[in-house]
Amino acid sequence: MASISVLEDGVSLDAPTLVEGFPGIGLVGKIATDHLIEAHDMVHYANVHCSALPRVAVYHEADPSLTTPVRLYADADRDLVALRSDVPVNPDAATQVAGCLDTWFAEHDVLPVFLSGLGREKGEEPPALYGIATGDGGDALARADIDRPTEPGLVSGPTGAMLAESLERGRDAVGLVVESDPRFPDPEAARTLLVQGIDPIAGIETPTDELVTKATEIRNAKQAFAKQMQEATQESSQAEPLKMFQ
Repeated sequence: MASISVLEDGVSLDAPTLVEGFPGIGLVGKIATDHLIEAHDMVHYANVHCSALPRVAVYHEADPSLTTPVRLYADADRDLVALRSDVPVNPDAATQVAGCLDTWFAEHDVLPVFLSGLGREKGEEPPALYGIATGDGGDALARADIDRPTEPGLVSGPTGAMLAESLERGRDAVGLVVESDPRFPDPEAARTLLVQGIDPIAGIETPTDELVTKATEIRNAKQAFAKQMQEATQESSQAEPLKMFQ
């Protein structure tokens, strides 16, 4: 079974940018997407139902309503959609999610932006960011003045599966790869994703001061999730230098 249950029929979207937040290295995609949803007060737009997703139900503080672990949030004013995942997802499931979303992508002329961390030990310099693309997604990277890769590499995990699906279907898509801590949640790298990548592509401005001032709090809150991701490497979206496989 694969379907999208739209909860907010009144939300009107016109060629929206969709930001994917599957958890991975440094939890950069999840931290960035969760922050995006909260900063712009995005509404819970739809639940994603796919048979390959973990058969669990999610509830939230002060709300008895159950939801699916993978959901879409929307901001009609900014033509922005965020995919939020509260569970690790393996690549096979992510491929099914991509197939599940394909009709919705086509109907709404969506530009998906996929997020990955590239494991690097922290140094003095801020984390580097570069972009990759399928179809005409390179045009969006050029307009946003996002750097090109400095070395060959590959993207694995659920984000890699969705990028591969976009490549196979000839769909326009963008991937953002940011250097991130390979062992711990990395709010600084998530902030780089937002400021240098997501905001310029989507044409929005996202306040990110909280990612700096509350970095330790965020890191501690996400630590258990990060440990779970380290124990399930297949489910962890990550970019890796291709020379590792040569």
